[in-house]
Formats: sequence, structure tokens, C-alpha cells
Amino acid sequence: MTRTLVGWHVEMEFEEDGDRTRAAAMVRLADGTELRGHGGSTRHRADLPQLRVGEEVAGARALNDLAMQLLTKAHEEVAARPPGDPAAPLMWRDVT
Repeated sequence: MTRTLVGWHVEMEFEEDGDRTRAAAMVRLADGTELRGHGGSTRHRADLPQLRVGEEVAGARALNDLAMQLLTKAHEEVAARPPGDPAAPLMWRDVT
């Protein structure tokens, strides 16, 4: 049986200024932490103006920034646990 333990909602906002698109992504985690990622894109002057493409590139970069922050947070939380700590996740106790 699969069950959902927690759900995350990511909010995305875009700002367009001429050939530049900026994106911001925000996620609120179950522990109350809010992480914000940012990304941007610039349309080359030879490219056709397609706002959707700029949003997709800037959005992907913002989500990538957010992903890297999540990985860093998880790494720091795992590293903060002393070896053999019974509160550590089972998979980490098995590895150390």
C-alpha cells in the first residue's frame, strides 16, 4: 500500500522585461522552512519572440536552483546526525 506522507506545493512567478524573463520558485516544507530559487533567460536578438519559451527556460533554472538547495539541506541534516543515532533514517544507519 502506498500512501502520501507529505505534499509540497511549489509556487512560480515570472517577470518579463523585453527580451529578459526572470522566474522565482518557492516551496514551503513540512518543517516550516521556505526555500526560494531563482532563474532567468534572455532571448537572443535573432530568435522569434516566444514568451512561453523564456518562461520555460527561466522556470527550469529556478527549479534547478531550488533542487540544489533541497539537496544541500538534506545533506546537512544527514551529516548533522551522529553515527549510530537511532533517530537517523534506517538507510543512513546501515551505510555508516
